[in-house]
Amino acid sequence: MTINEIPTPTTNSTAVTGMPRIGDPAPAFTAVTTQGDINFPADYAGKWVVFFSHPADFTPVCTSEFMTFASMQQEFAAYNTELVGLSVDGLYSHIAWLRTIKDKITFRGMKDVEVTFPLIEDISMKIAEMYGMIMPGEDSTKAVRAVFVIDPEGKIRTVIYYPLSLGRNFDELLRVVKALQTADHFSVATPADWRPGDSVIVPPAGSCGTAKERMDGHDEGVKCEDWFFCTKEIAAADIESAIRVRGKA
Repeated sequence: MTINEIPTPTTNSTAVTGMPRIGDPAPAFTAVTTQGDINFPADYAGKWVVFFSHPADFTPVCTSEFMTFASMQQEFAAYNTELVGLSVDGLYSHIAWLRTIKDKITFRGMKDVEVTFPLIEDISMKIAEMYGMIMPGEDSTKAVRAVFVIDPEGKIRTVIYYPLSLGRNFDELLRVVKALQTADHFSVATPADWRPGDSVIVPPAGSCGTAKERMDGHDEGVKCEDWFFCTKEIAAADIESAIRVRGKA
């Protein structure tokens, strides 16, 4: 097919909305939430943010997720990380749903759970579309389960998407936050299944001389399987001391 033969989109074609990419500034917006108006991401300058969407209020998977997030809110806060949720439902629906969670729902031993982080009203779907949370192939009127981890400078550092049917793994989301902060603070990378206390990856040598020194064992504390694959140990206590907010449980 030549360029001139490419079909011209019609008004009936499904619009495809792009999404912010890793390394992009988080798109800015103002919004009404269950905790008052917010100016995002400006209100969170200096903090990490887990910004996530959910498909709809009064749905069971979303209920289980919000209870889990709320129960872990202080754990995220201990790593200077705030939670911000979004769905395309209205504010009053949000309030009624969160009250129902607190008053009626028990899940995995959690009950009387109060959600105190902001839940954004996005009836127009403008914010969801801005962040690529609406995927017509999954549902054209509900946001998929998107997660954006945003750093203190307002830059997107991680993007994770789940379908409507799949609840998120919240231990993994907290692990992501810890790994990003560890990589930033110690100038390292984290290997598969890394958790604090595991070996970290040392950036590849930038010269033949450095590579040889590492392979010869002259780079103290660094263990090399080959010139490009080198690791070192950082104690979990040292990581916690570096990235954990003082006084946070």
